[in-house]
Amino acid sequence: MSPVLLVLRWLVPAIVPAGLLAAVVHRTDKNREPAWLVIATFFLAAVLAGASIYVERRAAAWTGLDMRAAVVGEAGALIYMFALVAPLREALKVAAVWPAFRSKHFDEPYDGIVYASAAALGFASVENAVLLYMHPAGAIWIARALLALPAHVFFACLWGYALGRAKQPKVPNGIFPFAWIVATAAHGLYAHFVYGRGPGALVTVVPLLVAMGTVAWFAARDLRARGERNSREPGGANGNRLSRTSWAPVSFGRAPPSLRTVREALRRADQPILLRWILFGALVTMGTMVAGLGLSVGLGLWAHIDFSLVDEHDVTTTAPLALLSAGLLAGFPVAGFLVARASNLPTLLEPALATGLAILATLIVLGFAAPIALVFALAFSPVAFGLACAGAWIGRPAR
Repeated sequence: MSPVLLVLRWLVPAIVPAGLLAAVVHRTDKNREPAWLVIATFFLAAVLAGASIYVERRAAAWTGLDMRAAVVGEAGALIYMFALVAPLREALKVAAVWPAFRSKHFDEPYDGIVYASAAALGFASVENAVLLYMHPAGAIWIARALLALPAHVFFACLWGYALGRAKQPKVPNGIFPFAWIVATAAHGLYAHFVYGRGPGALVTVVPLLVAMGTVAWFAARDLRARGERNSREPGGANGNRLSRTSWAPVSFGRAPPSLRTVREALRRADQPILLRWILFGALVTMGTMVAGLGLSVGLGLWAHIDFSLVDEHDVTTTAPLALLSAGLLAGFPVAGFLVARASNLPTLLEPALATGLAILATLIVLGFAAPIALVFALAFSPVAFGLACAGAWIGRPAR
């Protein structure tokens, strides 16, 4: 391969997707931010990404740890990922956003998404460029880079949402530490599957990526709505322009629920929590999990799929794992729907707590029976919880 093609191999997959995502974020920002500040945030994050790579390498050389489970084992890879890599990367992204956050230009809630995305894209571009430069052969590394790029943006959107909520005092509120911790935990789990395990583990990150994208979309939609409400208040500077744009869909039925609506549905201020529906819902959830898993196994046997061939180091053998995961996850929205319909309660609190109890019981069992599977279960838990809440939202009685 010629030197030019070698350079293009690691440069194009790192820069072009980042540019496309940046264009998408720019299009969603109706009240355009100063281009120089967005670009400065991007390049500051890129510089800090280089610093992060240096620190991670020095720490790996000093401790003997690595993010690859095949090199240092499951425990060593997880310690390295959660004790250093994930918190360091998310902290440096916040540091890149901080000058913009403290500036006068950070004057709308949605700016939290804009600048957090700019920092994430700058960080991911350098990280992916270095990754592809170090691995000049193999399409699997391009796939890893492409999967990591949007994930960086979705992680940053979590704490970017908290910064958008705190735009007025310019001091992060109580939501920010929680959002940052959640983003760091999600980053650690996601990066463990993308970089720390075999190529077959990449199949497991697809539902995680979809779930994170959905959360980021809801967060951006909530900040957009907050900005529009602020613009309609007396003295709003951009009321006319923002009032003509709507972030919610206007066709194809009802708009999806907002974060405020979901929060209200998860509260029970007027009545005590009904424990019987939580216990019943947990049993229903575990039953639908077993049923979905059984249907997947039955379908696999009917299609002559050999489940014993699954190997995370061979991406061609992951079809049985994808089938089992699909069947297992399919049980959660069904359980949420059944519990909400049977209880006839207007809130999502009981179905949500029931799902959480069922997931906790599953994690405890896996912790004793199959510790390796516990990592996969932890990664899929937020997806399962979201699916159950979606099913309960559909099944709850109309108000």
